[in-house]
Amino acid sequence: MSRATRKLLLPGTMVALIVAAILLAPVLPLDDVRAMDVPNRFAGPSGAHWLGQDEFGRDVLSRLIWGGRASLFIAVGSALAAAVIGTTLGLLGGFFRGLTEIFTVRAAEIILCLPPLLLALLVVTILGAGTWPLILALTILYTPNYARVAYSATLQIRALDFVTAQRAMGTHPLRILVRTILPNVLPPLLVQMSLVVASAMVIESGLSFLGLGVVPPTPSWGLMIRGARGAMDVAPMLLVWPSLALAGTILSFNLLCDRLQAVLDPRSVTAGGALWLRGRSGRREAPAVPGTKDATTETGTAPLLEVDGLSIRLDNPAADLDLVREASFAVRPGETLALVGESGSGKTISGLSMVGLLPDALSVSGGAAIYRRRDGSAVDLATLSEDEFRALRSAEISMVFQDAAAALNPVTRIGEQVAEAIRAHGGAGKGSDLDARVVDLLRRVGIPEPERRARAYPHELSGGQRQRAMIAVAIANNPRLLIADEPTTALDPTIQAQILQLFRDLKDQTPEMGLIFVTHDLAVVAEIADRVSVMYAGEVVEEGPVADIFERPRHPYTAALIASVPEGGAERLTAIPGTVPQPRDMPPGCRFAPRCAHAEPECEKRPPPSEYPTPERRTRCIRWQEVT
Repeated sequence: MSRATRKLLLPGTMVALIVAAILLAPVLPLDDVRAMDVPNRFAGPSGAHWLGQDEFGRDVLSRLIWGGRASLFIAVGSALAAAVIGTTLGLLGGFFRGLTEIFTVRAAEIILCLPPLLLALLVVTILGAGTWPLILALTILYTPNYARVAYSATLQIRALDFVTAQRAMGTHPLRILVRTILPNVLPPLLVQMSLVVASAMVIESGLSFLGLGVVPPTPSWGLMIRGARGAMDVAPMLLVWPSLALAGTILSFNLLCDRLQAVLDPRSVTAGGALWLRGRSGRREAPAVPGTKDATTETGTAPLLEVDGLSIRLDNPAADLDLVREASFAVRPGETLALVGESGSGKTISGLSMVGLLPDALSVSGGAAIYRRRDGSAVDLATLSEDEFRALRSAEISMVFQDAAAALNPVTRIGEQVAEAIRAHGGAGKGSDLDARVVDLLRRVGIPEPERRARAYPHELSGGQRQRAMIAVAIANNPRLLIADEPTTALDPTIQAQILQLFRDLKDQTPEMGLIFVTHDLAVVAEIADRVSVMYAGEVVEEGPVADIFERPRHPYTAALIASVPEGGAERLTAIPGTVPQPRDMPPGCRFAPRCAHAEPECEKRPPPSEYPTPERRTRCIRWQEVT
């Protein structure tokens, strides 16, 4: 059972039991809900009447189950009807805009000007009391809510690149709405569904209590509450049972919709959680932690971080996908290890797993990550609780994120953000000592006029200064391991060179610090790294010293990366003695052949053809399209 399925287990079971009891009411051994036993009215629980009898001697349990049929039918029916109508209006208005927006969303919003309960009373008064008039009233009432949610989400999604690509291909607008935009707006609509069902059940109960909802003798929870009002002194439990049923049903539906929203939305990726090494059946036992004295390498230096067989899985109801598979690498004190590969190769999530910041949708499904702390002890990151991991972050392991503009709080001054990193681990206290340390950190990372810049907001700094401020936050507590996730990607070449020099200076100032540098730029690797781990499709395919990797690449993918370096970058690579990347260094054959299950002998001899493969060939080589 996947983690996503486990999340749905509890609320799904609660809703299933409630719905099953209500739907199976006709075949359950229940008393007739209309049968009266006036002499025994207000009787307490007994073997024949488990929850007692009401003011007319009717069985409370029977009326509770049968009453749920009316209440749930009205709430869910009106919620679904409003969802279909409101979502359609919101999609059309948000996508087509103009007059369509006026006649759909804006027209529906007029209903919001009317008080909800008064609107429901107006419809029921015109059409009369009953189940169907109440469903119609609630549908009218809640349609604008769905329309606004769908409209807002559609406005955001229609401007994204994948929608523009669909339009450029000539896809019909209605097909774009149904196949592309609708799946993206479903998660917030599910949240809206839970709110509407809960509100509809409350309004139905209120109208039935007032005599304007469900008409007797049809039972409903609202009618039960109405009947119990006059008997509170004699039998207060008559009011408790329908109230508990109403509250429990609302809670169950809210939990189910919230969990469905989190499970079905692939974008629900929020930072959180420590590095949990999980198997398919849950958290596995932590592997033995090697001692610091025996974990030395051929160089005699114990790795600062040793990753062995790391696997990271995406838990999705549709399919479980391994994003990283049995990756192994190590970084030693004073060493810079570059994680290199194209986008999607697993570099960033491997780095995030080292600081316990994997998104909720991802989990570590195998392997170990042994970190040796400042006091010399070794710890498996999988054994840490979230509180323990929080104490480790920044103080021992820190991270520089790729987009400083997004990583820095836009409404907090730079100096305060650096100071907060210090306070989080009990650093310098308040006042002038803390201010002086903040200014010193900003000066250390090369920010000019650090006293003035400390009072600035992120938007008042240039891109290079924001990245330097991000680095100042990361090194505020002198971490032993620094992970830099593509810190130079968004910078121009001049600023990029300055940031690289800053990292070199930091390494010179703190020779015991290890650095993991995540990048796809081999020219950057040539300038800053000592060792390289090449990642492709979630696997580490090659590792070694920079000069060895660039001069004698063993894996075809590594050779392809080197051969693809632009001319200017190639000049930077040649700064390493003996390293001259040329296309002729590329091994013969398809670069996917060594790891392709469909590879044939000819794949290792001849490169793939430039033309698009025939259908017959495509069925034999599933990666042919990716290569071409």
